[in-house]
Amino acid sequence: MREIKATEITKTVSTLCQEANFRLGEDVLSALKKALKTEKSPLGKEVLTQLIENAKVAKDERVALCQDCGTAVVFLEIGQEVHISGGDLNSAIEEGVRQGYDQGCLRKAMVKQPFSERINTRDNTPAVIHAEIVPGDKLKITVMPKGGGAENMSQLAMLLPNHGSQGIIEMAVKTVDEAGGNACPPLIIGVGVGGTADKAMLLAKKALLRTVGKPNADPEVAQLEKDILARVNELGIGPMGFGGSTTALAVHAEVMAAHIVSLPVAVNLQCHSARHKEAVL
Repeated sequence: MREIKATEITKTVSTLCQEANFRLGEDVLSALKKALKTEKSPLGKEVLTQLIENAKVAKDERVALCQDCGTAVVFLEIGQEVHISGGDLNSAIEEGVRQGYDQGCLRKAMVKQPFSERINTRDNTPAVIHAEIVPGDKLKITVMPKGGGAENMSQLAMLLPNHGSQGIIEMAVKTVDEAGGNACPPLIIGVGVGGTADKAMLLAKKALLRTVGKPNADPEVAQLEKDILARVNELGIGPMGFGGSTTALAVHAEVMAAHIVSLPVAVNLQCHSARHKEAVL
């Protein structure tokens, strides 16, 4: 049994919250630069140029990539041979979020009693934590600051089996079309297929963690991703909704088995500020 101190987890989460908000991933930057070369709209090109420059300024000056510093979504892969000492895991993560958002001067966006008083918690907690037990003696922590504009455009559809792949494509395209510029394109589109309603939503969000543009290992799923991306980029929404041929940078789909009468499909949109950082303890 390997021991990991709660204080080490707190420190790591604090760092990840800041780095995710300050430094856009190289895979996202590469995708934006590639899109700049192929974008057909002059205005779209100008927007992409500004997004790339924005990422440079954020990195150099250690300021937030976007004024919306997001909900702190934390994914954990907990080795079954790991023991957390000196405190409980969830509290250590919450403290890491609290410290990271304070030290990084990041905007705190979480409100309690969201249906009535909507009082800001003033430290961006609680985090949204997804934990998975895996083999081994390590702890992998991934922090994804998820902006509200893109998250608001999430959709779930409980399709029937006869809708098939075409139904999935139509649902994904409709979601992006209805979102328009509200999700701050160019997007990364997470698609979750199968499981149950809640599992499909989680699959869609986890799909956003994949290296941008890396296809699913299953050729059939990879083709589904390609088909959705082509249809989405025909919509003409373009960068930040100003029109153009780059509405999405990539589509990432994750699929699992489903009940014989069900075809759950979830779509989770990620804005151009596709932020996440990870560490392994």
